[in-house]
Amino acid sequence: SRERPFTAPVLANERITGRGASREVRHVEISLAGSGLEYRPGDALGIWHQNPPAVVDAVLAALRASGDESVAVDGEVRSLRDWLSREREITRLTRPFLVQHAAASGAEDLARILAAGHEHELRELLKEQQLVDVLQRHPAAWEPEALVKALRPLAPRLYSIASSTSAVGEEAHLTVAVVDYEHNGERRLGAASVHVAGLSDDAATVRVFIEPNERFRLPEDPSRDVIMIGPGTGVAPYRGFLQEREAQGATGRNWLVFGNRHFDSEFLYQVEWQDAARKGLLTRVDLAFSRDRTPRAYVQDRLREAGAEVFAWLEGGAHLYVC
Repeated sequence: SRERPFTAPVLANERITGRGASREVRHVEISLAGSGLEYRPGDALGIWHQNPPAVVDAVLAALRASGDESVAVDGEVRSLRDWLSREREITRLTRPFLVQHAAASGAEDLARILAAGHEHELRELLKEQQLVDVLQRHPAAWEPEALVKALRPLAPRLYSIASSTSAVGEEAHLTVAVVDYEHNGERRLGAASVHVAGLSDDAATVRVFIEPNERFRLPEDPSRDVIMIGPGTGVAPYRGFLQEREAQGATGRNWLVFGNRHFDSEFLYQVEWQDAARKGLLTRVDLAFSRDRTPRAYVQDRLREAGAEVFAWLEGGAHLYVC
């Protein structure tokens, strides 16, 4: 469960984007053997991760702390490094923390963004910046215990499962985009995706649980058509959908609308979709690779171009999915 996750062996972890890709995407296969965990296509796998050591080191440097400081919170005593590594969110900011930090730092521009009428600026800050960015730009003399209490507890990340047990047995497959970008000339890493990307040695394990998604299910009637819209890693659950539809012997048609930046380096699971099309399992595929042409085209453009067909499928009872 979420509270008592299963420690699962990692069976495979490979990059599925090529050179020139805008980001690294990995296909990860996880064993659920012996766990008793069950899932249906459309469900998500919850992953409990640790924050990347490089991110923790950067936060400690901004705090001018060693990490060895002893911190007691709710009767639990750990080092500051351990709190930041295992127990607190440091790659995602929250408004309550920013309010406390604005008061501690006396930063007028931060206080201004938090004031009424600046919601757009606040959303951009929460989206683009991490804890270390705020600590560097607006220094404050945080006591270790006060900082730990001000930060949100670490939360698991949910990833759409990219497989069906009908095809893979006691396994769950994931499609994970590694968050790795620059902010003001400095490298910033995503917590869970970097953790998952690093699970590559033969003895690697990850703590997991199943998060059911009852609002994202295949039709109970296998004769119904399905339209699956999934740009980027949003294509993940449809890999499981097609595996399940094939196992069911579903007679309904399957239409995939996929988009990404580049055909050569970012056509995720290209060979599998081509095989499905050749077998007749995938009735139609519409693609949009935005950086390969001018003007740029996206999945919504493909949907507009095929508007009459989309309408006809929906009128015929098709189920439509967006991920």
